[in-house]
This record gives sequence, C-alpha cells and structure tokens, in this order.
Amino acid sequence: MTSSGSWLVEGGNTLNGVLIPSGSKNAALPILAATLLTDQPVTLHNCPDIRDVRAMMGLLQDLGADVEKDSDPHSLTVTASGITLKNFDESLSKTIRASILLAGPLVARTGSVELPPPGGDVIGRRRLDTHFLVLEMLGAQVSFNGRLIKVEAKNGLKGTNIYLDEPSVTATENAVMAASIARGTSVIHNAACEPNVQDLVVMLRSMGADITGEGTNRITVNGTGELLHGTTHTISPDHIEIGSFIGLAACCRGRVEIPGVPEYIIRPTVTGLGRLGVEVQYKDNTLIVPAGQELVVKPDRSGGIPSIYDSPWPGFSPDLTSTAVVVATQARGTSLIFEKMFESRMFFVDKLSAMGASLILCDPHRVVVSGPSKLVGTEVSSPDIRAGMALLTAALCATGESIIHNVHQIERGYENIVPRLNNLGARITPLNTGEQGE
Repeated sequence: MTSSGSWLVEGGNTLNGVLIPSGSKNAALPILAATLLTDQPVTLHNCPDIRDVRAMMGLLQDLGADVEKDSDPHSLTVTASGITLKNFDESLSKTIRASILLAGPLVARTGSVELPPPGGDVIGRRRLDTHFLVLEMLGAQVSFNGRLIKVEAKNGLKGTNIYLDEPSVTATENAVMAASIARGTSVIHNAACEPNVQDLVVMLRSMGADITGEGTNRITVNGTGELLHGTTHTISPDHIEIGSFIGLAACCRGRVEIPGVPEYIIRPTVTGLGRLGVEVQYKDNTLIVPAGQELVVKPDRSGGIPSIYDSPWPGFSPDLTSTAVVVATQARGTSLIFEKMFESRMFFVDKLSAMGASLILCDPHRVVVSGPSKLVGTEVSSPDIRAGMALLTAALCATGESIIHNVHQIERGYENIVPRLNNLGARITPLNTGEQGE
C-alpha cells in the first residue's frame, strides 16, 4: 500500500521494465453500480483496488448489498438481494463523482431514491443536468431540496427516445442501466462511445439485458421490465492509465512494455501523443514504448503550431490532456494543448512553470508550451487525479528532488503506483505512512 499523504520523488532516473495495466477505473464504477440491477450474485474480475472503487463498494454496502472480496484483491462478488433505501453516507458520496451512477439503477429497481450531490475532482463546473433529463425522459420526477436529490418513478420507468444534450459518459451509463429494466424500448441518441461504456454494455448483456449499438452514438435498449440475472465479468484494461504510462515512459526515456493492451482502446492516445513525437510499437498484444526517444513536435502540414485537443471518443481523452502538457515540455518545438471540456483542468500548469517549464496559460482551456525544458524538482500539491499523475511524471523526469502532497488524489485512480514505478527504477518514497484508502 502507498502513502495517503506525501511522496518524495528523486527525478532523473530512466525507467525500464514491464507495467501490467490495471482494470479500468471508469468501467469498474458503473459496473459496480449495475450490480443493483439483479438480486443474484455478480462476480467481477480485474477490478482495480483503488480509493474510488472502494468508496463505491462502501456505498453499495450502505444500501444493504453484500460485497465479498476474494483472495485475489482484484476479484469480488456483489449480491444485492436486499436493498435498504436509507440515505447514502453523505461524506462517502462526496468523495467520488461516480456516486451519481447509483441513481439510475436504484430508481429503476425501487421507484425512488434520495442521494446527496456527488463529489470527485474539482476541475470546473461538471453539470448533472443530463443525468436528470435522462431519468425524466424515462418517466421519473427529480427534485432538489438544497441538500438531497430526490428521484421518483411512482409508476415505474418506461422506455422512450432519449436525446442527450451532450455525449456525457456517465449520463449514457445511467441511461443504459435504467433502461435495461424499464418497460419497453429506449433509443439513446448522442450516446457516449467510450470503451468503459462498451464494457458496461457487455456486462449488462451477460446479465440478460437486450442492448445493441454500444460503441456508436445510438444505443438501443429493449427493457426487460424485471430484474436481470447474475453473471461473471472481467473488467477491461484502463486506457487512461495506459496513456499516462506512455507519456511517463517517453518523458523518462526508458523502454517500458505494457502487455494485454487491445490496440483499439489506445489508438486515440497514440495519435494525440504522436504529435509530440511519442512513438510506440505493438508486438504480440504488447505495447512497447521504445527507449531514448527524441521527442520532436510535429507541425501541421502548413507549418503551423499543432494543437492537441480533447473530444469525445474516439478523440483524445480529456483525462490525458494534463499528461500531454508535461510531454510537451520535453518535446522540441511549440504546441497548443486545448482542453475543451473542463474549465479548471489547466490550472495546475503554474506548478510546471515553477519547475522550469516554458509555457503560457492563454485562458482556462488553452496552454501554449515550448520545449524542451529542463525541469527542476520542487514542492507541489496534487489538485486532482490526472493533474496529480502529470505532476508525478514531471517530477520523475526533472533533476533533483520533488515533494508531492495530497497524493491521495493520485491513489484514487492509480493502483499501487509507487511500488509499480519503483520496480521500473523510479525512486519514490512515501513520507507519511498510511494504508491506501483510509
């Protein structure tokens, strides 16, 4: 287990070796919520043992579900045979944004639910409107008394045409789960297509749900009108974690192998980081980041400064724009990193400036980076999961020592990251002892 407080990072070491990818955090959370759609056991494998997942497990237990851990820390069985609709643990709910994923399954199963607003990363205004519009389209009524969100469907949910006002990943997941046991057919338009949405649908289908169209922006759900059955499901690899590792390996100039990576889940990341000169190879289902890469920004065909910007799948993930900024500091040339979705995600770049990066924050969404910059270790604090991982990447490729505080944010999304990276040659020392997840 890693520290829940601060890390001392000695930079400048080349990283080499094999990194086994974890199960997808963003797939595990909705999949855990979907266990509420059956009263039979659901066994999950390759479930990441991280803070956010343990928080979701705690919320399920708070609702009366039995969560049984296997001897394998990445396997568990959830049996939601008895659901008690007492109020959620507000403090636990506020630790993760994914608690909103419980709204769809609970109102579909019980007809009513009250929950506090979710928490999670503070990276700008993250609206919940789309979730509630989805449930209202299915026949629920939503109200908010200033403390609790109440969702009611006295006559049950009924299938319908659902038009999402944005391709929200979690709203799509809420819609798919609720529609699975509603009465009648639902067609979800402008649906999110991300791999974690696809993974959720695969799992729901194995539970008896009738769903087609995952991976496209039009998903059809023929609701069963009754609870689904139990299943066993293996969660897919985390394409965000893999993308973070690609950027880390390229910045630290080592040779890192990541086995078991389906090429389709990482292609948008490789395309985006490729504009900064990052190269990868595939061999026998293993992704390889070659050693000693000379990172050179690839200008547009017109010779202009290239832009790396996020967009819904299969575009470059917004969860990797922070890593892209750090990679850009190590690449020769000038680039524009454009984060379109969250207006506060770039507010960590002042910390990179303090380390010696040459960049200009144009506005809350755009930063221009000129490289390469010789980064120097300093003392920083992790503001959120992805910026925290980006700062760790910067500290590892900097000269000298850095101290990173608030590392519980990083631990929310990256399992056992300290021993995994130390096994590659990193030198990260926890300064505060404490079990991850406390």
